[in-house]
Amino acid sequence: MNQPLIAVTGATGKIGGAVAEMLCEGDLEARLLVRDACRAPGWAQDVAVTGYADRATAIEALTGVDILFMVSAAESEDRLEQHLAFIAAAVQAGVKHVVYTSFLGASPQATFTLARTHWSTEQALRDSGMGCTLLRDSFYTDFFIDIAGEGSITGPAGDGRVGAVARADVAASAAAILKDLAAGERCHDGVTYDLTGPEAFTMEEAARTITEVTGCKTVYHEETIEEAYGSRAHYDVPDWEKDAWVSTYTAIAAGELDVSLRCRRAVDRASPPQPARPPGQELIELSRGAANRLLVQRADNDVVDVHLGLREALVVQPASVDAAGVCRQADVVCGVGAEAGIEFLLGG
Repeated sequence: MNQPLIAVTGATGKIGGAVAEMLCEGDLEARLLVRDACRAPGWAQDVAVTGYADRATAIEALTGVDILFMVSAAESEDRLEQHLAFIAAAVQAGVKHVVYTSFLGASPQATFTLARTHWSTEQALRDSGMGCTLLRDSFYTDFFIDIAGEGSITGPAGDGRVGAVARADVAASAAAILKDLAAGERCHDGVTYDLTGPEAFTMEEAARTITEVTGCKTVYHEETIEEAYGSRAHYDVPDWEKDAWVSTYTAIAAGELDVSLRCRRAVDRASPPQPARPPGQELIELSRGAANRLLVQRADNDVVDVHLGLREALVVQPASVDAAGVCRQADVVCGVGAEAGIEFLLGG
């Protein structure tokens, strides 16, 4: 039997790139979908150039693909339209299964505005006729490290908690699921996983941890919602983007991201009850990451023990302090890496 062909979107990005490398290391054939062929890794043998909104090139790029890893598109006002066009192209090209990076608590009523788009994308995948597996990532751990770059985390998060997830854990989970699918495993069909970190922390705790690990004094400055919009008013960005920025914090304040220590499986209410599993058989290893500690429980309730928390995501190099006594955040390197621009650092 021929090996199924896997396509990976965002293959020049943090998560897509890491997934592509893991598949390559596992000797799995993968087609890397990129917007610029010049940025594709040198080892890649199968590269296709397309964008989510370009249906014609997307159909061509996806023809022959069995399994698609779909990283959510860059945040934009027409993100949902891009997703819908790409899903339609995947259907027309004959893709059989899609693994999609969604967002924790995706819902039409979600406080975090971008989570609503993820919900609509999930619905389109469920209605597409293709198989799907949904990875609902929390906010990325390195997002909080980056926004503290000037010594302050500022926003209306109150004392809410967030179980932020490391990109490395998301990539490892996705790669393991893709390998299962390529091997003919059906255990991920129609399954939704909540991907979080090992702890849920407040913004004050995040600031304290960053201070302790980096030596760069960091504080949490709480704002009202009005103050949050006011302090961001000088940015020349559209209103939808400011709404996303502010709702990052209000979603935390609302308790919608207070999930940790597990990747919870969401089971469709219409699905039959799952039989109880004997002790020792309810855990599967999704990732062989640090210390082989990313475990997922195939049950209806929860999954345990992802390995990279905020403290582990910080790699400290000798800090430099300027003449004014300001610690340079550039000397702090995120263990997972960060995109350029805060608007692209969100887990959504």
